[in-house]
Amino acid sequence: MSFLFSRSSKTFKPKKNIPEGSHQYELLKHAEATLGSGNLRQAVMLPEGEDLNEWIAVNTVDFFNQINMLYGTITEFCTEASCPVMSAGPRYEYHWADGTNIKKPIKCSAPKYIDYLMTWVQDQLDDETLFPSKIGVPFPKNFMSVAKTILKRLFRVYAHIYHQHFDSVMQLQEEAHLNTSFKHFIFFVQEFNLIDRRELAPLQELIEKLGSKDR
Repeated sequence: MSFLFSRSSKTFKPKKNIPEGSHQYELLKHAEATLGSGNLRQAVMLPEGEDLNEWIAVNTVDFFNQINMLYGTITEFCTEASCPVMSAGPRYEYHWADGTNIKKPIKCSAPKYIDYLMTWVQDQLDDETLFPSKIGVPFPKNFMSVAKTILKRLFRVYAHIYHQHFDSVMQLQEEAHLNTSFKHFIFFVQEFNLIDRRELAPLQELIEKLGSKDR
């Protein structure tokens, strides 16, 4: 199921909401409050007494929503003509496969790739067996590997935006928003070792810069 971008909504896909009143909603509020303190290294740490899977689930949903919104602001610049391949600079190109509908990786344009990617992530987040929203329902044994794949793929959207569309981001005066979102994302995946270092290579210089500023 694919959702096309509607300019008025300024998100690429519908926002994924965490039900109010649920424990995950409380965790999200905790995350937002600690983010407000300005110390991102501290904000990503697992709160005392909380379940690691649940913390990763809540933050994964939040990153999906953030990237959704950030990409939504630049979709008119990311077209079949401007981005015929999904790349992050001249050295990195991504081909899409999801293991079920598309088993063999296919070369496609960036907007097509990102549409496949965000639709796939949304399907995972909506799957109650993978991302249970009800209290007491356990996370599946493969949850961590699914979360890692989601985050690895979401990183590619950041990488594409930085490499191919940063001029547009600056024109829209969204760079502070993008940088803060990406810094939060990177500190989170570093804290729990969720993305292989090789996968982060397209933005390695930026990651080092963001990390050194925070020391």
